[in-house]
Amino acid sequence: MKINVPIAKISLHDSEIQSVLEPLNSGWLVQGPKVAEFEKKWSNFTDAKYSVAVTSCTTALHLSLAALGFRSGDEAIVPAFTWISTANVIEHFAGKVIFCDIDPSTFNIDVNQIESKITSRTRAIIPVHLFGLSADMNPINKIAKQYNLWVIEDAACGFGAQYYGDHVGTLGNTGCFSFHPRKAITTGEGGMITTSDPELAERIKCLRDHGAAMSDLQRHLGAKPYLLADHPEAGYNQRMTDIQGALGSAQMSRAQEIIEERQKLARIYDHAFADVDWLRTPICPVGLSHGYQSYACMYQPDTENSDELRAVNEARNKGMEKLQSNGISTRPATHAVHMLSYYQKKYDLSPEDFPYAFAANDCSISLPLFNGMTEIEQEYVIDKVLGSFGK
Repeated sequence: MKINVPIAKISLHDSEIQSVLEPLNSGWLVQGPKVAEFEKKWSNFTDAKYSVAVTSCTTALHLSLAALGFRSGDEAIVPAFTWISTANVIEHFAGKVIFCDIDPSTFNIDVNQIESKITSRTRAIIPVHLFGLSADMNPINKIAKQYNLWVIEDAACGFGAQYYGDHVGTLGNTGCFSFHPRKAITTGEGGMITTSDPELAERIKCLRDHGAAMSDLQRHLGAKPYLLADHPEAGYNQRMTDIQGALGSAQMSRAQEIIEERQKLARIYDHAFADVDWLRTPICPVGLSHGYQSYACMYQPDTENSDELRAVNEARNKGMEKLQSNGISTRPATHAVHMLSYYQKKYDLSPEDFPYAFAANDCSISLPLFNGMTEIEQEYVIDKVLGSFGK
């Protein structure tokens, strides 16, 4: 019997769906008390000193660079295998993207290559906690301290990921999270910035709200709501709505439950594919905790030669097509940004310049994993994967 299994699916409880009615009924829809409530819950869960809700992880990265003082001509080091926005935000400041290859076993930035990428124009390292596994932050922070660089954690996938007991997003100057529908906590679109620096937090709050000295809610509740706020910064409109804040806040009431369910599903996959040599499942080094935003694997993981990669890529695509015909949605884990047209042309790059990112681009595959996934659905996926791929 054919079963349709999506790559991801939103799983909201009735109380969470109903939560959006409160701001609708109150009449306060813009950034307000529900956003503040969501920020407080996020700080409590991650142990971040300050959390600032914004419109997306992309704007979280953008605001982080702006608040720290990134300027035209500055350089930032990013992994070559990540979602494109990690690099795009640097371009938005007329900065220069410096790509770094990845560790093929984790999909995260290869810390051993970072130092060789540093120049006199380098201002920041943007490690990505890809698919819910923390990047190796201790050596990254050590390099950053040595060269006086900022560390902006792209924690878009990082909800629930821990690095030796610390939640990701609390290890650099800022942490940037996503609430896109493929994430475990979703507000449709939305993001969060975490930081331990009170001055940086206040500047980010100001910049997200047109550069205003106080928010609309603060002015509305103040003694003179009829007077407009001063604008000491030329800021942006990157505010989360209270409708989104209410939805995010409601989900945080079962945050640990959401993470544990995803980890349980991942363990079932791990066991099912443990003896399969043609599929490398996600690893989780000792001391780290994986959040499993997605279940990203490598097909034929030992392939290195670029000619062989093309053959493996073709076989992977055929396997994915066969799974799709059986109702199972899969995806490449993400893309190698240096292989996308804009960056390839602007920086005159070839796929082989970052070979492990190239291999991940052409040979990775993410299997369905989402809260609410049933035992029948997962068994069906496992059975069809084993029957669709091979040597």
